Amino acid sequence: MKPTQRTFVAVELAPANRAAAEKLIARLQATSADVKWVEPENLHLTLKFLGEVPTREIPKVCAAVERGTDQVEPFELQIVGAGAFPRIERPRTLWLGTRGGTEAMIALHGHIEKALGKLGFRKEQRRFHPHLTIGRVRGGGAGETQLAEALAECADYDAGKLIVEEVAIVSSQLGREGPSYTILGRAKL
Repeated sequence: MKPTQRTFVAVELAPANRAAAEKLIARLQATSADVKWVEPENLHLTLKFLGEVPTREIPKVCAAVERGTDQVEPFELQIVGAGAFPRIERPRTLWLGTRGGTEAMIALHGHIEKALGKLGFRKEQRRFHPHLTIGRVRGGGAGETQLAEALAECADYDAGKLIVEEVAIVSSQLGREGPSYTILGRAKL
């Protein structure tokens, strides 16, 4: 067993949300931008990235996440609106945003972060913006301009509604073909 595991906490997608995100990715792939796309099976909404966690501490992490989710009722989240960080005109991280349920998602993040803080995990310095990462831009040039235009056209792209009823504690193993994920635990809302 590995001494540490690269770990994060996330909300998994329903099949319909995943299919809608795949359609958006296919649409954006038509540009000539150099993008590393997230594999469909790896699409998720990250709540908190924990980094390398000692394997022996994983049960404590799962228990802390459960304490955080105990304080939140299930809610509906709408996944809508394509965009990019730092901005559409200079895309680096491509995402689908959220509306309707965003405040509940922010509250969920806050409760989980507070519970994990008691285990020594540092609080995120930036304000939490719920989003679904779909790709990362690797290069610039004309393709980047095409990508920015395509993103602007998809500003209202609707990937559907998701009922958030649980979160997953996930291990990420990095490999040549990209990351592979293993669920370490789940916590119900």
